[in-house]
Parts: sequence; structure tokens; C-alpha cells
Amino acid sequence: ELEEAAMDILQNLGYETLYGPDIAPDGENPERTRYEEPVLIKRLQDTLSLINPNLPSSVIEDAIKQIQRVDSPNLLVNNRNFHRMLIEGIPIEYRSGGRNRTALVKVIDFDNPEGNEFVAINQYTVVEGVGGTRYTHRPDIVLFINGIPIVVIELKNPADENTTVKKAYYQLQTYKDHIPSLFRTNELLVISDGYEAKCGSLSANWERFMPWRTIEGDFEAESSSLQMEVLFRGVLDHERLLDYIRYFITFEDDERGNLIKKSAAYHQFHAVNRGIEETLRATSEDGDRKIGVVWHTQGSGKSLTMLFYAGKLIQKLENPTILVLTDRNDLDNQLYSTFAMNRDLLRQDPQQAETRADIRELLKTTGGGVIFSTIQKFLPEGEGQYPILSERRNIIVIADEAHRSQYSFQRSVTLKYDEDDTLQEVMTKEGFAAHIRHALPNASYIGFTGTPIDLVDRNTVHVFGDYISVYDISRAIEDKTT
Repeated sequence: ELEEAAMDILQNLGYETLYGPDIAPDGENPERTRYEEPVLIKRLQDTLSLINPNLPSSVIEDAIKQIQRVDSPNLLVNNRNFHRMLIEGIPIEYRSGGRNRTALVKVIDFDNPEGNEFVAINQYTVVEGVGGTRYTHRPDIVLFINGIPIVVIELKNPADENTTVKKAYYQLQTYKDHIPSLFRTNELLVISDGYEAKCGSLSANWERFMPWRTIEGDFEAESSSLQMEVLFRGVLDHERLLDYIRYFITFEDDERGNLIKKSAAYHQFHAVNRGIEETLRATSEDGDRKIGVVWHTQGSGKSLTMLFYAGKLIQKLENPTILVLTDRNDLDNQLYSTFAMNRDLLRQDPQQAETRADIRELLKTTGGGVIFSTIQKFLPEGEGQYPILSERRNIIVIADEAHRSQYSFQRSVTLKYDEDDTLQEVMTKEGFAAHIRHALPNASYIGFTGTPIDLVDRNTVHVFGDYISVYDISRAIEDKTT
């Protein structure tokens, strides 16, 4: 049976496995006092005390109340508030030694994955009253971290030809409407019918539920494995799941005032992690400052990949300055607006340089910041060289559509003749990349492109380094991402 197979994989991944009815309020080993409370309070209390050892129990109690608090009738708003607590910790004010103090309670120990408690429970009943109607539902499998329900998995019997993975998706939508308390703390939804397996965010529509094709990032080696097993091992492994929750989930306030929760697809997750590894190498003392090129075909979420890369980089490098370059104003505005709508992930507001003077001023500052500019703002005024703006090593230049010739070092040479065809003057003009290199001599460069590799200017590799992630059109069509 599929549910049993799923629980076996989870057990092999290090989850404690429990049967829902056993720990129910009226079960043999009750861990809940009522069906209306989806959080396992005792487990939450115990693990919070363990990962926050120096805090008084009253502070832990207050933190649990914050986790249980419902601020809004809107599920996504509540989910965003919880996500913020999960990532940043919960500030709690308390008195100690006659003084007011503020403690930051960690909900998850991200730096030490095995310091957390991972539990998988099948047949987990939740009861809730919504709009005057009382609903009882029993999702197939719920994954808990430190007593908090984080992942909901819905499975459909592969032997029944009338049930499909799409029915599992619709079942989750019903649960969201009827028992929203289970989803207030949700970070990932997973569906499978034994043949197909997909995952998506709390607000993802059917089209945004994506397969997970690889465990370690090696697509070919794992293509023969069962989709469900690849997804479980690729995302639900303890370390990877915490990495995913911490760096690959974002809440976007779009221009129409809608709140959307977005999470990375597998090609974005692996591209970013490879990009971070290469960035740490390239920016080191003996690094070559060439991070590499990410080639993801058009329509496969390149802007979001850049956003997740910037978000993780801000946490991993010492207060870096990230300069995002495009070669057209409309692209600059589009990309800037994507980053601005996801400021929670960046934990800061990005800045957009309007003029040449702006970009010089922004880059001269001592550190930090996400800055947007068009490459044309790096043309020197007159024929002179562009001035040095900063010699810091922790400046990362992200170039969008990096295959274009604007990013090359190549000089153009103009020959000036007089009326007698005698050569009077040889004028050389540096490529844009040379001006940027001069302005930021110790910066490191990463390029993103959606153009097929064989059409890419050979200078691209010279400026940015080798390919670090390739997601081509055939794979995108197979995944229905484009």
C-alpha cells in the first residue's frame, strides 16, 4: 500500500513514525487533548526548551502562544506571520533581575538540523468549525518539526483508476477550506498517486505543483527512480527540508494587492545551492572572481532563481553588496519590482540607481545592499576610464541575459583617416565589462541567461566562468514549466 511505502521511506530518512489514532485524545498513547489543536504542544514545549536552553519557561510558554495565535481571517496572512517567526525567531519581552529584557526564541535550530525533532504521523485527524459547519478530516501523512505540522502529504491509491494525483491536489484544497488551522503553519504540500509525485506551496494552483526530479542534482542518474521516492529523498531529508524552508520560500505582495506564497522548483533549488558554493570559492582570497553561468530556458522562473540566490547570499556572505545588472530599462524595472515585492526574503528594500551619479554613490557606501542598474550607467563620461568605486571583495555582480555582447571585455577600434587616406588616429573603446571591472576591481561575477548555449557569445565564459546549472527546453517542457 502506498501510504505504508511512504512511511517506510520517511522512517529511513530518520523520521519518528506514529499512527494518528494511537496519539489521538482517546488513543492508547494520547499526545493531544483535543482534535481541534493540530500542534503537538508537549513536543513543542520540550524541543523549544532544548534549543533555547538559557530561557525561562515563562518565555517558552509565551512563544508557544505566539505560534498558536491567529491574527487574521486570511490563511495566507497567518501563514506569512508564522513563516517569519520560523525563520527569524520570536521576540518575547520578559523581566529578569528587575530589568526588562527581550529574548529571541528559536523555533527551529537551522544550524544543527539533528537538534530538531522530525515526526511523520499517518491518519492524523483534525476537527474544525468553519462558517457554522463542523468538519472532520484525516490527511494521509503530516510531517511535524518540533511538534509543529509543517508538511501535509496526500496520497491516492494507484490501483484505483478513478483516482489521480490531481484528485489529491483537490483534496488538499478542501482541507485548506475546512481545517485551516492545520495549514496555518504549513511550508510544503505534497501529492502522489504512486506514479506521479508533485509538491507546491500553500497558494500554488495545479499548474504550480511541480515534480522533483533529482535528489543530489544529478538528473540523469536518478531518472529511473520512483517519483515519490526521489521527491521524499530530494526535499524531505532533514537537512534539505530545513534549507528549503529557510531560503527557498517567499511571500510576494503583487501589484494588485494579492499575497502569493512561492517556493522553489528543483532546478532553482540546485542552481542556487551550486551558485552559493561557487560564490564562496570565487570570492575567497585565491578565488578567480568568476562564479559561473546559470542557463535556465526562457519561462522557467529565472527572476525567482536570482531572487533566491540573492536571499541566500545575503545570509552566507559577510554583508555583501549585490549589484544586479541588465542592459535595458524595462528589464531593470521588471527585475527590481520582483525583488521589491519579495522584500521579506531579502530582509531589506532593494535600491534602484536612476542616474550615473546614483550608482557611484550607492557603490561607494561601506557595505550591504541590493542595487539595480543598467549596464549603460557604467560608461565613463567623455573618453576617460571609469573611476574605482570600491575595492571590497564581497561585491557580487549578477548579470541578467549575460550572453549579450554588452557584457564582453572586447574593445572596439575606430580608425580615423584624413582626406588622403592617411591614418590619423586609432581610437579604442573598452567593452562595458572592462569599465565595471575597473570600477569594482575585486567584485565577483555570476551570469544568468535563458538563451541556448550554442548561441551564447564565447566571451560570456571569459567574463563569468563555466556553466554551473543548465535547465534546457526539453526538460522544461517535460516539467511543464514553460
